[in-house]
Parts: sequence; structure tokens; C-alpha cells
Amino acid sequence: MAAAAPAMRAGLAVLAAFLLLLAASGAGAEGALPRFAEAPEYRNGEGCPAAVAGAGVCDPGLVHIAMTLDAHYLRGSMAAIYSLLKHASCPESLFFHFLAADGPEPGVGELRSALAASFPSLRFEIYPFRADAVTGLISASVRAALEAPLNYARNYLADLLPKCVPRAIYLDSDVLAVDNVRRLWETRLPAAAVVAAPEYCHANFSRYFTDAFWSDPDLGERVFAGRRRAPCYFNTGVMVIDLRRWRSGNYRHRVEQWMELQKEKRIYELGSLPPFLLLFAGEVEAVDHRWNQHGLGGDNILGSCRPLHKGPVSLMHWSGKGKPWDRLDAGRPCPLDHTWKSYDLYIGDGDASQASAPSWASLSSSALPAAVFSW
Repeated sequence: MAAAAPAMRAGLAVLAAFLLLLAASGAGAEGALPRFAEAPEYRNGEGCPAAVAGAGVCDPGLVHIAMTLDAHYLRGSMAAIYSLLKHASCPESLFFHFLAADGPEPGVGELRSALAASFPSLRFEIYPFRADAVTGLISASVRAALEAPLNYARNYLADLLPKCVPRAIYLDSDVLAVDNVRRLWETRLPAAAVVAAPEYCHANFSRYFTDAFWSDPDLGERVFAGRRRAPCYFNTGVMVIDLRRWRSGNYRHRVEQWMELQKEKRIYELGSLPPFLLLFAGEVEAVDHRWNQHGLGGDNILGSCRPLHKGPVSLMHWSGKGKPWDRLDAGRPCPLDHTWKSYDLYIGDGDASQASAPSWASLSSSALPAAVFSW
């Protein structure tokens, strides 16, 4: 028995070391990014603008796309990027500007590595966004996810992007493009407009603000008086923004002023959307609805399934609580989530053998609603 004691102690030591190693690896994995396959390469076709030598991000032939980037929504961002490249007539002319939280791991370096691994030829830059720039201005919302500081990073695009970038298409991470994004980029912005976006004038505009807002003699209808048109709802997940006009009009400060008033008077219930409505409703340059078939994630409470609106589709948007990757993983996908799945580059634990993106066959027109192809 005495002879067995050292062996037992040695065995226990090995077991303890193994448990420590297992705990350490688990702790490291918690902050690790998901794994993604490499997407196919897409090249410019005939008629694309030639790159200006040495111009870099200031090249006038570029289409500038801005998105936020974080670990939780990275799977959506990867699918969105893939769809934009696949349907672009000049994919090498797309330049992506990503706003990422300047905080704990996974950091900007890991996000950069993940993007470069899946899209080796992607032209992009990542801009760290300091949460403390906006945390003191954020009010409680109907859904906790809407209170994340990164949701407000779009307010600071004009401050973060290079001054030579004249405009940017801002896109949420839960979108899927099925059309050439250059068509949206070429939207004309008349001198009076700072933002272009699809408008939804059939929506009940008053419900985006509280009774306290509408009953206040200094607010309510008075805020929207004198605008080019009657105020209509528009979704801030798809916008063309003239960055030069944004800067010259000091719109970042104007957004912050409305957020400060919200802290005092509680004039709305949603997150980053209402300040944009307060500033631009009735002044937005209207874009065809095909560029934001939104609401596919349901409402902000239940996230139930919703169909496409009538008409052609150029961009699908899973705004709302229900995200396609969450519903697919839970085994309860909505019909349109299968379309999103066709662009999903995620490699799950049981997919270790996957080394490349979904096949061309899985991305064929049969995977998309018929309305998509009615242009």
C-alpha cells in the first residue's frame, strides 16, 4: 500500500494539471472569435474604374461602405460582406470601413485577422471606437441590445473616416445584398440633403416618440415644421450619408443634443434611431424600397418571422430581435433565414472539415425569393 501512494499522488498531480489546462483553454476560448471559411475571390469586370496609383482610400473610383464590427455580430457581418462582393460589378472597387469597439479582447487585431483570412483581397480599414464617447448619453431602450455603445458609432462616421472620403453607405451587420451596391452608391443627393434612405410614409410616425414629446409646446409638430416634406419613418440600418455635409452641418453635435434632451425628458423609447428621425425626417432623399427590405427579424420583443414586402428586392435586412444565425442554430429558422444561410461562412464545431465557402450551387437563384430578380 505504501508503494502505491507515490503513484497515486503522481496520478492526482497529473489529473490536477489536466484540469488546470482544461480550465485555462476554456477561459481563452471564451474570448476567441468564431471560425469562418474563406470566401471565393471576385474580380472587377470590364468597365470598372481603374485604380489611381498611390491614391489608396482617397481613390475617387471607390465605393465606400461603413459597418460596425464586433464578436457577437461578426457572423452577420461576414455574410453581409460576402453578399456585397458577390453581387458587385466592381468588387475590387469596394472599400470597407469598420468601426470596432476599442475595448477588451477580441480586439481590433483579431478582427482584422479574421477578415483577412476569409477575404484575402478585401480592401478595408478598422477604426477603434471609444465607448466612453457616447456611454454617458445613452438612455434605456426597449431592448438591451439597442443600448450597446457601438450602435451609436454611426453618429461619428464623419469624425473617424478620412476627410477625403466624400460619402459612405452605412449598413447594419444583419443585411444581405442581392444587387450591385454601386447602384445605391450612385444615389443623387441634392444640395439640401445629407442622408438618403428608403422612406416608409405608411408607418405611424407618431409612435416613435412619447406622449411627453408630442404634448410639449417646444417639441412635437414644431420640430418638423418647415421641412421639405411631411416627416416619414426611415430605417437607419441602410443610409447613404454625405460626410462633408455632415461635418459642415455639425450633425454629430446635433445628435448628441437630442440624446441629452432624452436623458432629461424621455421623449422616445428606441435606441439610436429617433435622433436621426428628429434631424432628418422630412429632409431625407428618398431611395427605392428595394434597398431596405427591413423587419425580417420581427419586432423588438418577440422577433417572429416576417415575409418580404411586395416588390423587387436589392437588400434584405433582418432588423428586429430575431437574427437568422440565432434562429438557424436554435433549429427554428424562418423561411427567409435559409436565404441568409447561403452566405454564411461560419464553421461550427461539427464542421471542422469545411475549408472553403458554400458552393456556387448553394448560392444559385433557386435559393432566393422570386421577387429578388424582378429588376
